[in-house]
Amino acid sequence: MASQKMTSALAEIQSGSPQSKLPRYDSLLADVVSNTPEDQISEDLIFYIDSVLNEDISIVAARPILDSFISHLRKLDRETQIKVAQHTVNLLQSRSTSVEEQDAQLRELLADAYEANEDYILAAQALRGIHIDSSQRLVSDDAKARLWVRIVRLYLEEDDTLSAEAVLNRIKNLPSKIEDHELKLHFRLSQARIHDSYRRFLDASQEYFTVSLAAGVDEADRLEALAAAIRCAVLGPAGPQRSRILATLYKDDRATSVEEFGILEKMFLDRLLNPEEVAAFSERLAPHQLAQTADGTTVLDKAVVEHNLVAASKLYENITTDALGAILGLQASGEFSAGEKAEAYAARMVEQGRLRGSIDQIDGVIYFESSTGGTGRHIRQWDAGVQGLAEDVERVASSITDAFPDFAPGGQPVQ
Repeated sequence: MASQKMTSALAEIQSGSPQSKLPRYDSLLADVVSNTPEDQISEDLIFYIDSVLNEDISIVAARPILDSFISHLRKLDRETQIKVAQHTVNLLQSRSTSVEEQDAQLRELLADAYEANEDYILAAQALRGIHIDSSQRLVSDDAKARLWVRIVRLYLEEDDTLSAEAVLNRIKNLPSKIEDHELKLHFRLSQARIHDSYRRFLDASQEYFTVSLAAGVDEADRLEALAAAIRCAVLGPAGPQRSRILATLYKDDRATSVEEFGILEKMFLDRLLNPEEVAAFSERLAPHQLAQTADGTTVLDKAVVEHNLVAASKLYENITTDALGAILGLQASGEFSAGEKAEAYAARMVEQGRLRGSIDQIDGVIYFESSTGGTGRHIRQWDAGVQGLAEDVERVASSITDAFPDFAPGGQPVQ
C-alpha cells in the first residue's frame, strides 16, 4: 500500500494545472527514489505509475515521464526492479504499440534483473515480449539477431532446448546474414549446444570446433570448445563422417593440451578402448550425454561398442559372434546372448553403410572387408613385406660398403 505522503502528493499534482504536471511528476519521482525507505519504495512507485498511466494524459506527455521513471528504476535494487517493472509492463500491454521503445527498455531491465537472480526462463519470456516487427519502431536485423541470441542462451541455461531452437530458427530466417563477429560466435555456440542436447553429436562437434578456431576468444575458452568438440565426436555414431572429424581434431596441434586427447588418439588410430579409459572419460560428460536410451544403454556405451567393433574389423578378417561379443564387453541379458548382441550391432552398422562386411548367421561368423575391398588387407600385408625386404637389402648393402669402402661407387682400388 502506498504511503500517505505519496497519495497526498499525487492528489495535489492531479488537481493542479496541466502545464505544471510534468515538472511536478519528475520532482516527485526524484524525491521518492531519494527519500523513501527500502521496504516502502516499490509500493510507492507502483502507485505512482498507476496514477500517471490511469490519468487522462496524452501519450506524447506520458513518454518522457516513462523515460524518467525507467532511468530512476535502473538505480534501485533487483527485487524492486522486478516488482515494479513487471507491474509496469503489465500495465502497458493495452497501449504498448504507442510506447514500444519504453516497453522494450522496461523488458530489458526486467530481463537483466531476472538473469542476475538466475531466473533464466523468466528473463527469456520478458525479452520475447519486445515488439521488433512494428512500423512504430525500426529494429535492424543485427539488433534482432542480438536479442534472439540472448534469448536462446537464456533458454539453454535451463536446458529448454525446444524453446531455444524455435528462437534460433528465427535468426536463420533473417534476410541478411549476421556480420558482427561476436554475435556470429554466440550463434554458432548456441547452435552447437542445441545439436549437443538433441544428440546430433557430429554436427555439434563441427560447430564446437569452429568456435575453438575463432579469433578474439580467450585461450581457455578455445580449449574448452575444442574439448567439447572431441567429446561430441567420441559420442557420435561410428562411420566415415566421424572418422573425418576425428582426423581433423587429432591433427590439431592443441589437441594434446586437453584431457580428452587420450581417447581421441585411440579412436583415431582404431585401437580398442578398455573399460577404465571409458569410465574416466564418462566423468567429463554432461548429464544429457549419459542419459539412458530406450534399450537401457547410454549413448557412450553405444559409441564405444561401435568403435571397438570397427577396431576389431581392422584386426580380424572374420570372427565368431560369440568371440566378438567378448571383445566388445557385451553381457548376456534376458533372451539375448552376448554374441547375438554383437551380431545385432554389426548388422545395423553394415545396413547403414558404416561397416563393410557380411554375416553368416548359420555358422555365427562375421566376415569383415577393408575399405579397399575384400583383398585390401592382403595387399597391405604384401606391401609391408616388400618394404621390409627392401629395407633389409639396403642394410646389407650399407654393411658391405662400410666393410669394403673400395668397392663403393667412386671409391679408389688399393694399389
